[in-house]
Amino acid sequence: MEKVRRSEDEWRALLTPEEYHVLREGGTEPPFSGEYNDTKTVGVYRCRACGAELFRSETKFESHCGWPSFYAPADSDAVVLLEDRSHGMVRTEVRCARCDSHLGHVFHGEGYGTPTDDRYCINSVSLTLEPAEPQ
Repeated sequence: MEKVRRSEDEWRALLTPEEYHVLREGGTEPPFSGEYNDTKTVGVYRCRACGAELFRSETKFESHCGWPSFYAPADSDAVVLLEDRSHGMVRTEVRCARCDSHLGHVFHGEGYGTPTDDRYCINSVSLTLEPAEPQ
């Protein structure tokens, strides 16, 4: 996968202020506010910054956490996981492997009842949804 590299000025020109804050500064949208939190549309979720395929709708589940939740990325190489010690806690940050944009966090082994027992808690503003072609 070819990496996408842009200057911060280029990112600011491409993204809205909210998108820039989440994707480039590691911000978070308010819970239950994102456009994909409750969607059931079948398709592919892509990085809003670079278009890389990140998640598929068949791995999306209702976690009731306030953000879209997935139990696995589309491909193990689609995301990068980093230790995040901000806000007085230890979490695992999820970033786009192609453009290094912040997506959200992943939580492991908390009884989610999913095939992986993982919850990728992803900001809607960091995603775009490409609906599947009607069959």
